[in-house]
Amino acid sequence: MLDSVALVKYENDIRKTLSTGIGLIDGFKNLQSPVLIKPNICTQTDKTGFAVNDVRVVEALIKLILKENQDLSIKIVESDSVSKYADEAFIKFGYRSLEEKMQTSGFDVSLINLSHSPTVEINFKGSYFTNPKLPEILVGSKFLISLAIAKTHFLTFLTGTLKNLFGLLPRKDQTFYHPHINDVIVDINRLIRPSLCIVDARVGLEGWAGPKSRRLDRFIIGRKPVSTDATMARIMGFKPEEVLHLVEAEKYDLGSMNPTVLGEKIEASTVKFNPP
Repeated sequence: MLDSVALVKYENDIRKTLSTGIGLIDGFKNLQSPVLIKPNICTQTDKTGFAVNDVRVVEALIKLILKENQDLSIKIVESDSVSKYADEAFIKFGYRSLEEKMQTSGFDVSLINLSHSPTVEINFKGSYFTNPKLPEILVGSKFLISLAIAKTHFLTFLTGTLKNLFGLLPRKDQTFYHPHINDVIVDINRLIRPSLCIVDARVGLEGWAGPKSRRLDRFIIGRKPVSTDATMARIMGFKPEEVLHLVEAEKYDLGSMNPTVLGEKIEASTVKFNPP
């Protein structure tokens, strides 16, 4: 079921919805410490209220992981970027409070600012990167979860679980990569392959930070990012073939443009978005 994707209707219970979707693709599989969760924390000024992953989704996900094994070490990871300092965003959006709450309860849950983490050179020749230096914790992780939001994007057409990993790059001036962004996205997903991909598509945005929002009331959950993002594209009214980094990433065993969709029907879930 590697190219199966769960499309689940949200009915006012985040944890139950996530549990249903993860169950449809046969559970977490192979959870190992450290489990890394990469949410989409793209800004410090989320005027829409929907551009940054809701910390309650991360909390629900962590509780489901700990239900499987309460001794797992869980790291929530994000880097500084042009539009934010990760440590300040962690505080603003409730992630620091979540960390304190979980640690007080005796669980090994912590926040990691990748821009301040030790790096290691990786032997790799990609479309853009050659032997890049990446945060060491990424290389040591056996289980990374890419948690994204359904959005359009002026540079990449869509931003989902593939584009979300762009935020693993520790360089603050990430606009440096913009001229080659599609190659960079594909390379980072080849280097750090997510084990689980989740799109919180309860509310999608036209533009990475708005201003328009559209209610979809869905979660999309898959094992591979191309499969997950192709499903996201379809429920936003787009053809996955229109998204260059999706087309390129499919060539590297990162999923299928035509996965089996379990749960809700695409047709019943589609809300037309305007292209960027």
